[in-house]
Amino acid sequence: MPTTKKEVVNTRLQLLRQIRQLAQWAIYGSLSETYRRCGNPNCRCHHGGPKHGPHLYISYRGKNGKTTGYYVPHHAQAQIRQGVEAWAQLQDRLRDLALLNKDLVLDNKRLLTETAEK
Repeated sequence: MPTTKKEVVNTRLQLLRQIRQLAQWAIYGSLSETYRRCGNPNCRCHHGGPKHGPHLYISYRGKNGKTTGYYVPHHAQAQIRQGVEAWAQLQDRLRDLALLNKDLVLDNKRLLTETAEK
């Protein structure tokens, strides 16, 4: 953690740059892979053979609080995976920024209090 006010300000600026970069690619949700049976009753998947898959799905909690999701087509899987990873990194950077903001506010409050007491 930064110790001087200058280090805090520099760290904040670096975090804000990273947040801006990550926000361009972030995709909200959790990934899961599933295996399924198809609609063909004569297919191997209905007779003890392996199911079809893996199929990638992304799920997320919508604005109304309900979990929803969608199938990710094969051609988009790499970008979706990168976007979900960017979302996780974005959350980490935002937590770090929030802690720095708290420290700045508390330090400023303490400085104001100390100055007023003198």
